[in-house]
Amino acid sequence: MYRERVLLLGVSLAVFASLGALGGMGYLSWQSGLRQEQAHLQRYAAGAIARTRDAFTEIDEAFDTLSRSNAVPCSPRHIEELRLATLDTRSAEDVAYFRDGRLLCSSWGALRGHIPRAASDFTTGDGIGVSTHVQPHIRDAPSMLVLHRGGYSALVNPERLVDVLADDDVQIAVYAPGGAPITATAPAASGLLARAGAGASRGTQAGQLYGAATQDGWRAMAVRPLAGISDRLREEQLKLLPLALVLVAALVALSVWLIRQRLSPLAELERGIRRRQFLVHYQPIIELRTGACVGAEALVRWRREGALVPPDEFIPLAEESGLIAPLTDQVLDGIIGDLEAELARDRSLHIAINLSAQDIRSGRFLDVVREALPRTRIRPEQIWLEATERGFIDIEAARLTLGEAREAGHSVAIDDFGTGYSSLRHLQDLPLDALKIDKSFVDTIGLDTATSLVTAHIVEMAQELDLRIVAEGVETQAQLDYLKARGVDYAQGWLFSRPLPATDFIAFLRRSRVAQGGAGSE
Repeated sequence: MYRERVLLLGVSLAVFASLGALGGMGYLSWQSGLRQEQAHLQRYAAGAIARTRDAFTEIDEAFDTLSRSNAVPCSPRHIEELRLATLDTRSAEDVAYFRDGRLLCSSWGALRGHIPRAASDFTTGDGIGVSTHVQPHIRDAPSMLVLHRGGYSALVNPERLVDVLADDDVQIAVYAPGGAPITATAPAASGLLARAGAGASRGTQAGQLYGAATQDGWRAMAVRPLAGISDRLREEQLKLLPLALVLVAALVALSVWLIRQRLSPLAELERGIRRRQFLVHYQPIIELRTGACVGAEALVRWRREGALVPPDEFIPLAEESGLIAPLTDQVLDGIIGDLEAELARDRSLHIAINLSAQDIRSGRFLDVVREALPRTRIRPEQIWLEATERGFIDIEAARLTLGEAREAGHSVAIDDFGTGYSSLRHLQDLPLDALKIDKSFVDTIGLDTATSLVTAHIVEMAQELDLRIVAEGVETQAQLDYLKARGVDYAQGWLFSRPLPATDFIAFLRRSRVAQGGAGSE
């Protein structure tokens, strides 16, 4: 009996706890949904203010332009200027000229008959008179807003000012500084604004959900019926209730397991590669003798959820997991898509791709390049392959891969020289075309440190081996002068440019061509 009571109490507590949790989540989800809807309404209101102010500014600028005109009023030239002002002003339906309170002409042409000028209901701080609820002399036309300054007036449809891509059941009212109404198309919003008070920003009143915005005295309110939102939220809650009572524990446990699996760094990387979230930035390579941009190093970037992930957060994981291979393939695809036209236009231009230790051991990437390039206008000699010293642990495999690369027409460079396993014997044995001095050595130029002499030795050694030299991470003029004085061939670094997206790199490249007085070679 006692055991049964304990079991019954435990089950009851579990049921009530589940119901309490569901009720609490339901209340919080309801409030969160209301806040989100109110935030949407506030954005709608702010957008309406922005559109209204932009319209007033645009029309005021049109008035300035017309007031400076020396055309005879209502002459053909003057009427053409009124037409141009109407066409160039997105919010104006018509621009007209008045004299002594009488309409003489508009963008439609000179007018006969007596049409008086509408009286201003209020004047803005910029001196623009505003007439509301003006009925045009056109059958069935909606009431309009008229803006006046000097002898000119502009006819504005107030619905344009609140056309902010809001939902169909949203009403918006806009008020000028001082409280004068600009729009008259939102009776619910207008009445609610008066009841809510000038300081209210969002809330619920009289069955309406509202959000207001204020900018420099301008105020707007967006309103929608609460009933529609309530029904939608309640329906979603009722759908979840039966399943939640039965599956809450299992779903929580399953969710925890799935989240841990799906949010692991490796799973994120796999998903990023599958969704092709990687793009290429290009750091220009400068020929020091001429100052011309002769190429770039392709650097992979990961755009995840709108932000760029630093390479040191995913490159090591990609190398450890073997995902570096498809990642490198996407870099090649990006280069072809971004720069095929530029590389075809300028045959002296090259792009350097970093090879992973895995690709150096297997030679797999050479097959990828060999298959991809014939379908493009890119020549093999325009793709340089950079091998880091980590790839030289298996020196025989490295020799075979690099030799195949050179036979295919690619130039081969050793990257980050001096930071890994290379020795002078390896440099002599490996089929190399270029050597890249690591930034850590470039940084010591001009400093009195134990490693400051290493840069000069690296340059001398590379020159003795007849290797082209590329200095990485050049950031100061002193470093540049030092490298030029010692006959270094190329350099890259922030002194010349940061790594650039494709469009910016193309612009940089073209500026370099103009500066050099040429357009590249075919």
